[in-house]
Amino acid sequence: MTTRIPGDTGTDAAAAPAAEPRLPLIIRAMGGIERVGNALPHPFWLFWILSGILAVASAVLAGMGVSVVSPSDGKTVTVQNLLSGDGLAMAVSTMVSNFATFPPMATIVVVIMGVAVAERSGFLAALMRMSVSRVSASWVVFAVAFAGTVAHVASAAAYIILVPLGGLAFRAVGRSPILGVVVAYTAIASGYDASPVPTPNDAIFAGITTAAARIVDPDAYVSPLSNWFFNIASSLVLAVVITLVTKFVLSKRPDLDADPDADLEDIGSLHLSDAERSGVRQALAALLAALVVLTLVMLPVSSPLRGDGGSIVDSPLLDGIAAVVALLFGLVGIVYGRRAGTVTKAGDVPNLMLQGIKQMAPVLVLFFAIAQFLAYFDWSHIGDVVAVEAAEALKASGAHIVVVFLLVLVLLTLVNILVTSGSAMWAVAAPVIVPMLMLVAVPPETTQALFRIADSGSTAITPMSPYFVMALGFLQRYRRSAGIGTLASYTLPLAIAMTVVWTLLFLAWWWIGIPLGPGAPVR
Repeated sequence: MTTRIPGDTGTDAAAAPAAEPRLPLIIRAMGGIERVGNALPHPFWLFWILSGILAVASAVLAGMGVSVVSPSDGKTVTVQNLLSGDGLAMAVSTMVSNFATFPPMATIVVVIMGVAVAERSGFLAALMRMSVSRVSASWVVFAVAFAGTVAHVASAAAYIILVPLGGLAFRAVGRSPILGVVVAYTAIASGYDASPVPTPNDAIFAGITTAAARIVDPDAYVSPLSNWFFNIASSLVLAVVITLVTKFVLSKRPDLDADPDADLEDIGSLHLSDAERSGVRQALAALLAALVVLTLVMLPVSSPLRGDGGSIVDSPLLDGIAAVVALLFGLVGIVYGRRAGTVTKAGDVPNLMLQGIKQMAPVLVLFFAIAQFLAYFDWSHIGDVVAVEAAEALKASGAHIVVVFLLVLVLLTLVNILVTSGSAMWAVAAPVIVPMLMLVAVPPETTQALFRIADSGSTAITPMSPYFVMALGFLQRYRRSAGIGTLASYTLPLAIAMTVVWTLLFLAWWWIGIPLGPGAPVR
């Protein structure tokens, strides 16, 4: 009896004519990354550990009398000791308010209720299936790749829905289903923060960025749409990159054939019923009608949805954009559900919202720990000290801001390999990086756009992502012998190309000076 190991073909080693080729170093390193990552605690406990380290650091720095002069108001800011009586009183008395007033909290709950109606009614899944079901072989790569960027509105469900559909779409036009799985997974994972449609992540990141920016400017506010223009361009550019790399690199691989005896019956179907297809069309028509009405309401300068002087950037509409997005998602979900039969009575709608909130429960639990950490960080003034000293060091070094951007990007990309939760990583990094760059005249929206690239690029190659394992499961339906190295070797060229081109797009955007979103200058 022999023991099967990852990568083993199942043949007797003694009968093998030659050893299998040695995998590239970066692929072999995946095993080490996985072991290190598995040793990390759950993000919830990670933030409490970081809070403990912060408390000790604050005690040491406060004992040394460390202080800086705030550039914003010229006042001296001194590090406060979290282990003191005042620190303990602050931690206990503000625990509930820290959580309740955490910037992303209310926004993400409102958005997710609307998105849940669209998702749970089946609209988002039907839309994805329809978008890839009628494309030709020459357009299938771009269609699946772009669908991956749009699929982000469904958050984690994007992986569950689109990755198997990618394999089916490629197979339907006579191309390798293995390639379809890889393209769909990489488009979602390494382009996760590039979406032409506002997503729940936009609200989460904007809230964390707002909290970090208020270390320097107490009145700072970063909108969920602050990177929207950049996201639209990014989604199109990344879909083109995926298409080109797939055509000129991945398609040349000799190992794209599925196992001849692969059981494909349970993988799913691209077929939509007449009711589903009609429901999608009616929902899109309703969305278009709602947007037209909203535009007509906004046209008059005296519109109540405009701000002072007829401003659109500083207006009630953008202040309440989370509610608008939620209502639009809820509208398409209800219209689709009524036609497809998934929403049959008024009581179904709040039930679908409830399901969405249940899905967000792990994030809300994590928010509790993050909110406390950020409150402690702010109260201790360590963020002020680090940001001011780092900004002064940057000025003294004379380093060009582009060099600083690249250093920040590399650092966050490496961290993302181990900490694949974008909200967790940004909650740790934002309180230092956002104020630091604000003090050298970089808007918080620009720093957030840079973070998006780092949070996405390396996700497709790290086995620390739970969706990496899920994608591997779909891949193994077509090739049973596929392992971690197999999937990583397919996704690596795509992830590298996407990160490089996305970075170049960001630098060009910054150099030209195009706004990142409504009321969000890039510099």
